Amino acid sequence: MKKQLIICIVDDDEIYQFVARKTIEQINCVKKILMHSDGEQAINFLIDNIANSVELPDVIFLDINMPIMDGWGFLAEYVKLKPHIGKKITIYMVTSSVDPADIKRAKQISEVSDYIVKPITYDKIKSVVDAMEHESDL
Repeated sequence: MKKQLIICIVDDDEIYQFVARKTIEQINCVKKILMHSDGEQAINFLIDNIANSVELPDVIFLDINMPIMDGWGFLAEYVKLKPHIGKKITIYMVTSSVDPADIKRAKQISEVSDYIVKPITYDKIKSVVDAMEHESDL
């Protein structure tokens, strides 16, 4: 039986949010898709639901460049929250940045599973979902 995932997209680009949502829905693995336009909204959601792990995402697709709180700020706050979160959350940086400094920085953060350059494709999302299913079978 396929695990129904809660997937969170943290990105300020409304067109990207729409395309990502439609792509994720095609995979038919989703219990819920959460959308946040900046890192602060996403962190506040995690804080508000920290004691309710069934509402927390299984996967976060995180952009780097956003207003209010960017992806780096989100990660700094997430690292502080992580010990209090009763659920494993897998984070992917999904960004248009091909800057080697950003890639290197992301790879140095253990909470970041992978660095994906936009646009995120159906095949890439499917491979993330398949990996999550395999992980839950172990």
